[in-house]
Amino acid sequence: MTYAVGSLVKARGRDWVVLPSADHDWYLLKPLGGSDAEIACISPALERVDPAAFPLPDPEQHGDARSCALLRDATRLGFRSTSGPFRSFGRIAVEPRPYQLVPLLMALKQEVIRLLIADDVGIGKTVEASLIARELIDRGEVTRMTVLCPPQLAEQWQDELEKKFHIKAELVLPSTVSRLERGLDVGTSLFEVYPFTIVSLDYIKSQRHRDEFLRVCPELVIVDEAHACASATGNKNAQQRYDLVRRLAADSSRHMLFVTATPHSGKDDVFRSLLSFLNPEFESLPDDLAGRENEAARRNLARYFVQRRRGDIRAFMDEATPVPERLTGEITWRFSPAEKAYFQSVLSLARDSLKLGEDRDQFSQRVFWWSALALLRAVTSSPAAAVVTLRSRALGLASEDKNLQQLDDEARQMIYDLSFTDDTAITDTLAGADSSETSMELPDNARSNLRRRYSQLAKMAEDLEGPDKDAKLRGAIDIVKRLLKEGYSPVVFCRFIHTAEYVGNALAKALPRVFVSSVTGMLAPEERENRVEQLSQAQQRVLVCTDCLSEGINLQAAFNAVVHYDLSWNPTRHEQREGRVDRFGQPFSQVKVVTYYGEDNPIDGYVLDVLLRKHESIRKALGISVPFPEDSDKVMQAILQGLLLKGGQRSAAAQSLALPGMEDFFNPEKKRLEQEWDSLAAREQKRSRTVFAQQTVKVDDVAREVSAAGEAAGSMRTVEKFVSSTIRLLGGVDKTTGMPDSVHALHDFYIDKQVLKQHPGLVLPEKLCASFAPPVRSGQALITRTHPLVENLAGYVFDTAMDPELSSVASRSGVMRTDAVSTRTTLLLCRFRYELRTTGSGISHSDLTEECAMLAFSGSPQNAAWLDDSQAKKLLEAEPRQNVDDSASMNFLGRVNEGFEHLLPHIMEVMSQRAETLLDAHRRVRAASRAKGMRYDVSPQGEPDVLGIFVYLPLLNS
Repeated sequence: MTYAVGSLVKARGRDWVVLPSADHDWYLLKPLGGSDAEIACISPALERVDPAAFPLPDPEQHGDARSCALLRDATRLGFRSTSGPFRSFGRIAVEPRPYQLVPLLMALKQEVIRLLIADDVGIGKTVEASLIARELIDRGEVTRMTVLCPPQLAEQWQDELEKKFHIKAELVLPSTVSRLERGLDVGTSLFEVYPFTIVSLDYIKSQRHRDEFLRVCPELVIVDEAHACASATGNKNAQQRYDLVRRLAADSSRHMLFVTATPHSGKDDVFRSLLSFLNPEFESLPDDLAGRENEAARRNLARYFVQRRRGDIRAFMDEATPVPERLTGEITWRFSPAEKAYFQSVLSLARDSLKLGEDRDQFSQRVFWWSALALLRAVTSSPAAAVVTLRSRALGLASEDKNLQQLDDEARQMIYDLSFTDDTAITDTLAGADSSETSMELPDNARSNLRRRYSQLAKMAEDLEGPDKDAKLRGAIDIVKRLLKEGYSPVVFCRFIHTAEYVGNALAKALPRVFVSSVTGMLAPEERENRVEQLSQAQQRVLVCTDCLSEGINLQAAFNAVVHYDLSWNPTRHEQREGRVDRFGQPFSQVKVVTYYGEDNPIDGYVLDVLLRKHESIRKALGISVPFPEDSDKVMQAILQGLLLKGGQRSAAAQSLALPGMEDFFNPEKKRLEQEWDSLAAREQKRSRTVFAQQTVKVDDVAREVSAAGEAAGSMRTVEKFVSSTIRLLGGVDKTTGMPDSVHALHDFYIDKQVLKQHPGLVLPEKLCASFAPPVRSGQALITRTHPLVENLAGYVFDTAMDPELSSVASRSGVMRTDAVSTRTTLLLCRFRYELRTTGSGISHSDLTEECAMLAFSGSPQNAAWLDDSQAKKLLEAEPRQNVDDSASMNFLGRVNEGFEHLLPHIMEVMSQRAETLLDAHRRVRAASRAKGMRYDVSPQGEPDVLGIFVYLPLLNS
């Protein structure tokens, strides 16, 4: 006997439902009411498979009619293949905010998806891109996917995809490739074996790996930090990135998502090259898209480009999105007389060392220049960093062999904190500590003099260590104490490893009752996460770290303040640091940012005045961060050249190290930077007010899909009510604080061991602090519909209700007398099954989906007067007002069973009508797919299961 998809069968002593399968010699079966993990293949030639039928509820097993809501929620929360317009919503561990559905709706309106997601830092670009990926996978339109990202972000992507979207992706890094390729046949690529991958751009862009990747690249590619791939100009790395992505985008059938918080770097040609990945026509877009004459171009670009700032999403669809307010402030410190003398001595040595480069070749001059700047960075960071640098110089360690271009590229990125533009990990080692002018050919007396002076300065730096002598450190300890007293948990960002360890040790000694921990690039990524996790368990905590944590690990759950102990020479790096705590999911309404600098430190003063304050003023004015113009490091170069080379006569060789005009050049260059930055900010402001904020997306369309998805899969509110009520019914205790009727309430669940013994097979913790929506604080668990707790509770409630031999907190039938009805009314809880098929364009995909339906009628089954959906749902709110004895209850329920044959035709008709409605919904959200020749079909499968029968009786006259 052959069983159709959706049929019920009995095998191995339990009931199963038949799933779609490409192999007709085997049945792919899922236990009735079971999970995807229990799906099995059974051969009818080897094992007996018999037909099965879903029985009507037994009137003798009746309970309270209020069981209907509990049983309904247990059923739909157990669904993974839901019948709603989005096929993915039953498989994700997040409930997307309404604004996060906008990119999904935009994507599904395209035949081949090309989308640039450029929302502001911290509001969920990763979620938006992953949601699109999950939807395409569940629709069968994509079977393989890869994420291209900087290597330092790879593990974060892996974690997000697995925990929130149940996509298990392999990391493709230099350290993992050998393991992944082990055992593969010759000529077989790992990308053909592993369908979901996260790939280091640094690894795959090289000529050695690029061509093979292009040959076997998946149908869907997500490019993170896409702005770094936008131009072929620059160094070899930039050219390789651009070439790889350009060739990937040249395949017009490939779906591609581009993710970046900084799509526009200040150069219009670079921005257009990024847009050309979406559509080659965008290469010729005008620089300024304003004006009526460019309206068509704006509208066309808006189909591919979404960019929202925080103000655009705070109350989208009248639903508040909790993003924190950022409170910024500046605190200063001043040199002590000893520190001032030390700094002047370092400055003098740096100037003198530059003079040694006069009359030398260009490469040697550059070595002296970058060496001097590296020394200044280390000295202004901390005595600990200075000691290491100065002693290394005194030893005269040899520098690596480099050509001039390589030297300039690497030193420029490291000194000016520009490594975020490359796909190499952020470095927190001491720039120039292992290469110096003392390793170059110099007269013996000059080399000896340099080494002596470096040794003397190292001793001076060592004598300045500790809060008693280090004014910067002493002030930082006071800042951290004040933040802790105000209830904040701060992250202290330092530039170098030795500085972070030095500051961390000092804070630990000064704050013996506070958990202080340091995280630097010396730790492996996994160990960094472990350190952060350990810190999050402490009542009072301080994290001291380098910029190795300015990307890759989100810190908002455990920290809510940032202290910039070392000023970055790049304001974008400051924004990255602050974005670790200032993002969606931050449980505090405010985060605090302290910019800490030396009031009489000339370098700090220039950096703050020229770069950081300007960046902050634009952010406050626009509500978004505008990256500084790409060549603005020239201003810092002019500042430092003026500082190092001012005073005295300069030879022609010395002047060749500097930009023309020295200090005279600085003011015009600063003015040029400000004008360029203001112009870029003005364009960003215009852009944020145009169609790229996607404010033209119809709110009603989003609201309709949000409502349909929540109805099919269960919303956050559904999860909260189900878990809370079920634990109470099981005998547990729910101590709720906050807002009892909101998913943002905090629940402390307590379940006695004796209670658990009464429910074998139920796996629950004895104590759990839970929240049912972000943000969550440290120590709290975020409970979503796919959380193991929900899966366990839903499965337990459903299984025990269906088994007449087991005691259950929910019943399949019930009777109550209530003032909610004026005549006898019956509510049927039904489970419908549909086969959703997608065919065309090389795609043949089939899903068996399920949904709960509540149908209500008044009167007898033979003369049923059917109620509409809203009236049926309203019955769930009914409360019993009078008792009904057992015999009467069994009598009323028995009548429904006896007359069920009269109800079945209407139930089947509703099931068919729902199939048509679902087909319309799937076509609506993926309308563009019709252009590809794809066809959708939704067909009812088998007879509906009647899970529950609940009778509501009017009150008897007293």
